Amino acid sequence: MSLFGTTSGFGSGGTSMFGSTTTDNHNPMKDIEVTSSPDDSIGCLSFSPPTLPGNFLIAGSWANDVRCWEVQDSGQTIPKAQQMHTGPVLDVCWSDDGSKVFTASCDKTAKMWDLNSNQAIQIAQHDAPVKTIHWIKAPNYSCVMTGSWDKTLKFWDTRSSNPMMVLQLPERCYCADVIYPMAVVATAERGLIVYQLENQPSEFRRIESPLKHQHRCVAIFKDKQNKPTGFALGSIEGRVAIHYINPPNPAKDNFTFKCHRSNGTNTSAPQDIYAVNGIAFHPVHGTLATVGSDGRFSFWDKDARTKLKTSEQLDQPISACCFNHNGNIFAYASSYDWSKGHEFYNPQKKNYIFLRNAAEELKPRNKK
Repeated sequence: MSLFGTTSGFGSGGTSMFGSTTTDNHNPMKDIEVTSSPDDSIGCLSFSPPTLPGNFLIAGSWANDVRCWEVQDSGQTIPKAQQMHTGPVLDVCWSDDGSKVFTASCDKTAKMWDLNSNQAIQIAQHDAPVKTIHWIKAPNYSCVMTGSWDKTLKFWDTRSSNPMMVLQLPERCYCADVIYPMAVVATAERGLIVYQLENQPSEFRRIESPLKHQHRCVAIFKDKQNKPTGFALGSIEGRVAIHYINPPNPAKDNFTFKCHRSNGTNTSAPQDIYAVNGIAFHPVHGTLATVGSDGRFSFWDKDARTKLKTSEQLDQPISACCFNHNGNIFAYASSYDWSKGHEFYNPQKKNYIFLRNAAEELKPRNKK
């Protein structure tokens, strides 16, 4: 297993090289810093499934690399291994048994990384960057689903260089999520498609977008019976839509809420509105986290329609987030997302991944 870089001392990063910490707000929540974080913007994070003992975190970056850390119960992070693509890594996911990691890249390929042998092989090919990757485990098949800017959704059984199935999308794939037997894909031009995955993947329904601006992130949520029942969709206009697939009362049950905005909430001053970069549902409580270009994360209870917490503001955007399998750890990445163009890019600025204890803060209010 190759270690990447030198590991810095473990801690909450309270002291800076330049003495004074008063102006340092790269970690205002005093969360645990993951050691040896990537050298360019972090686009995706994913924790290992419950089948693996312990917690392993995967991150993909615009430095073309995918990194793996072991996260110990003490909070200490140990860099384990890394693999390279020849373009930025836009998405990562795990196989259900935790033995493999799948990676999607701007180099138009997806790879399968065997963590035991530390070997990565190409398993998918598109005609444009691959934006999303998900593992599908059905009773009668298992495969990898890739969504691309070439306007296709492809399904791969990892052993053949040809896809098992190709589905045409109305536009470029921008974000997707899978919880068997449901998949949802959001595209450019506000396209939104739900797929059913039983027996074989097929289009279930096209939905008129509940949001008026570009789709940025999507996450499926489950009902009390642990079945996928709807999704949360985030846009670049500081707004999230909660959408049920078959609600008893669509007009009442589906709603949108504003988030990742600042100033001007109740004044005539203009409001700063930021993109929602990521949405993650807590695996136990069903509450959700959103992260944004404003450099904040927020926790929400969609059923009570209340905000549970908002973080202090980091000094750069939060580009990705995820929970570990039991919901005790919330991971979020701090790096520039190019939301303000190239003139706001500072190559000297470090990228960080932070870990926060999420066991208490995401409990719904009514459950004491």
